[in-house]
Amino acid sequence: MEITLNKKNNTEGLIKIKLTEGDYQPHVEEKVKDYARKANIKGFRQGKVPAGVIKKMFGKSILVEEINHLLSHKLSDYIKENNLKILGEPLPDQQKAMTIDWDNQKIFEFDYEIGMVEDFKYELSPKVTIKAYPIEVDSKVIDETVTDLKKRFGKVSYPEVSDVTDNLYGELHSADPDFKREHAFISIENVEKKEQKKFVGVKKDDEVEFEISKLFSDDALTAQLLGQSPEEAKNAKGKYIFKITTISRTEPAEMNQELFDRVFGKDAVTSEEEFIAKIKETIGENYKRESEHFFEHHIEDYYVENTNINLPDNFLKSWLKTSSRGEVTDDVLEKEFEHYKRGLKWDLVKNRIAEDNKISVEADEVRSKAKDLIIAQFGGKAFADQISDKLDGIADNYLQNENGQNFMKIYNQLRAEKILKLIREKITVQEKKVTVDEFKKIVEEHKH
Repeated sequence: MEITLNKKNNTEGLIKIKLTEGDYQPHVEEKVKDYARKANIKGFRQGKVPAGVIKKMFGKSILVEEINHLLSHKLSDYIKENNLKILGEPLPDQQKAMTIDWDNQKIFEFDYEIGMVEDFKYELSPKVTIKAYPIEVDSKVIDETVTDLKKRFGKVSYPEVSDVTDNLYGELHSADPDFKREHAFISIENVEKKEQKKFVGVKKDDEVEFEISKLFSDDALTAQLLGQSPEEAKNAKGKYIFKITTISRTEPAEMNQELFDRVFGKDAVTSEEEFIAKIKETIGENYKRESEHFFEHHIEDYYVENTNINLPDNFLKSWLKTSSRGEVTDDVLEKEFEHYKRGLKWDLVKNRIAEDNKISVEADEVRSKAKDLIIAQFGGKAFADQISDKLDGIADNYLQNENGQNFMKIYNQLRAEKILKLIREKITVQEKKVTVDEFKKIVEEHKH
């Protein structure tokens, strides 16, 4: 057997494997004997089928199976022994394989295209400075949240004539005969001030005509009304007619124990001060997650943009098309390839950091995390106390489900958390506290 690597460049190469009869024939003969022992063929007693009959009936398929098995193992061993940092999987030369004469050939040659990643360096030190934007929960956000909660848990009535605080339900259609929505919704408070008067003082079955581009300042509201994406709604124009079928009015809930219990559960808070404090805490936790996610995105940005990694673009495109079984086309690659490369670069950096710093995740850590997720999903500590003797078994069943995918999902999550924790400890984090509105603006400006 001969195995050689011909490098086209630092990131692409061709592995050639040459098999002679002595490499594969012993495996083939052993398989023929195994078939002869097990075969149930008419005219022969089981276990007494002559090898010649087996070869005539199954010889070619046995040969192909054994050579493919041998190739797979030898290719994998060669890559490991030579410490080749390959991307994806080796791609066999299908055209060359199709020219093989399995009936008469004794010597076989196979070619495998591979993509490799060069060694690269990354910076993990205080020299790396990345900005973080912790969000301060100000009184404006708290007041807006309280107002929203009082409205959400308020008393609903259905007046005959609309007011500026009401919601309208009805049918929407435009000059375009093909467009009609039978169940549309407009909150009059969200309508632009100049347009609001059209919707105030209307009754059931009244029709209101308006210019769609002037109705809302927020494209998301236009999208919701039209049942379209924000991108489509951004370009919406023309006159629309809204026929009212229902008017609803919500009287805000009073600030009392009933509201406290409906929002946070019975007796979780027992005063207005505790209620406001709990709201602030909850909002703070939610925004902390958003801020952390955005910070992690900044870390990814830094390492993708500042780590020089050469990738075998041509190989990767071929591998993606081949491994996707037709789902990845040239059109898809044109739109998504740069995004794919970005993700691949970040994975390579994370893997190298984990390798260099001996970051690992133990099975017990995965099981512990699974138990935490199960407890959180089914009611917290009270649930955990009820099933404490069964929790290990439930967690193990969960981790084994989906062919082990649940295990790998949690494993990868914990590993990513450890890597990001290490990065955060090693670099310089430059914090700047911002309001919710400032944070939203920063996120919007950062989108790429």
